[in-house]
Amino acid sequence: MKFSRYLILIVILVFAASCGSKKKAVSGKTEEKQAASEVSLGERTELPQKRYADVVEDYISEFSVIAQEEMRLYKIPASITLAQGILESGAGRGDLTRRANNHFGIKCHDWEGDKVYHDDDLSQECFRKYSDPKFSYRDHSLFLSERLRYAKLFELDEDDYQGWAKGLRAAGYATDRLYPAKLISLIERYELYNYDAEVLGEITRKSSIAQKGGTTHYVRKGDTLYSIAKRYNTTVEVLQRNNNLRGTEISIGQELTVESN
Repeated sequence: MKFSRYLILIVILVFAASCGSKKKAVSGKTEEKQAASEVSLGERTELPQKRYADVVEDYISEFSVIAQEEMRLYKIPASITLAQGILESGAGRGDLTRRANNHFGIKCHDWEGDKVYHDDDLSQECFRKYSDPKFSYRDHSLFLSERLRYAKLFELDEDDYQGWAKGLRAAGYATDRLYPAKLISLIERYELYNYDAEVLGEITRKSSIAQKGGTTHYVRKGDTLYSIAKRYNTTVEVLQRNNNLRGTEISIGQELTVESN
């Protein structure tokens, strides 16, 4: 009888020890799996995106020297070249730019080099592809200087970025009616005209609007020129003049330079 009790006790102890060991092993595996998951999630976590202004300033820093060299050779304002590059390439982050080093959205036309296809006005249009962004800048200079429809632009003063911005659209470079205003806004906001002044040996200057305490307003849903003017204690006429607007139409996301009174 005693022997049977001892035998039962031994079996219970062995079974308990076995369960404890398995439980510990399973727990260990669960913790190991959890730790691995945390590392994996951490590796997949993306860093916060840089502010748009920082991205643009990085772009300017990288390509301003090239734009100035093109100005010396082809008489195209560096400010215009940079502003077009920023606008057309998404400050270097656009899909077409990443795939083709095409910073100016130049389509194939009579191009005999490498090509990529990208949705634009139509599906899968043909665009020029370059091995290096600097070749995109050179091709931009050639594209403008060798086409008769842009000839009048080269009669303008080299630092007349407003004339160039308006003339590009008039000559058919872009169909967006706000294209000139967008270029001028970029040039004013980032003071790109100073790169023109350096090439021409002139003294660089600060934006007259910035000196007067100007600011930038991004158009939101429901905004009108009148409501924006009222908010900043200015007038519709001043907003139109500072942003080269002929009418009162504005679009969501549009950047307006506001001169505070």
